[in-house]
Amino acid sequence: MSTKKPFNFSHAMYHLCRDISRRLPEFHHVDMDRIAVAFAQARRNVPYGMQAKLTPLRFENGDLQTTRYGRKWTVQRIYQDQQEMLYILTFYLPRFLNHSLEEKLITVVHELYHISPAFDGDIRRLEGHYHVHSHSQKEYDAHMAVMVKQYLKLNPPPELYSFLKCRFSTLQKKHGGVVGLQIPIPKLIPVDESRIA
Repeated sequence: MSTKKPFNFSHAMYHLCRDISRRLPEFHHVDMDRIAVAFAQARRNVPYGMQAKLTPLRFENGDLQTTRYGRKWTVQRIYQDQQEMLYILTFYLPRFLNHSLEEKLITVVHELYHISPAFDGDIRRLEGHYHVHSHSQKEYDAHMAVMVKQYLKLNPPPELYSFLKCRFSTLQKKHGGVVGLQIPIPKLIPVDESRIA
């Protein structure tokens, strides 16, 4: 009988993100207790493609409702331990873990930076037509790389990010498995005008 305990990816990533948010001023507004950290299985085990995504659980300016196609909509609420979440941070495994340590840290910081400075469940909206990554995703990621270097210069405990030095297969072999939170994509729900108080 194996005594290995599966590696909890969500737990490890939560603690890493919390440390980043405490050390770097750009992320002091981030409250990891309102962010659900999850993983999803990449459909194909190839290095390219989506590594991670941030799902906001509010609309622009933190609104609970939006109007689309002439109808009002709200979004499905997500709770953990009776605490309502404002964001879902999802990593695609094994793809995400099969890159270099620097690339993984850049991805983490990249997604955290999408969080609105108001921390209201909306995304950070940058100037210009491309409000998510400004006018250039390449420049956006170069900025993220600078922040990763700043973070590492602050000497965070190596055990917080040591799991990112491993490929997915290495973590799996070492711990006998990789587990974590899996959350279906929240649904848009039409708002019944007659039921609005």
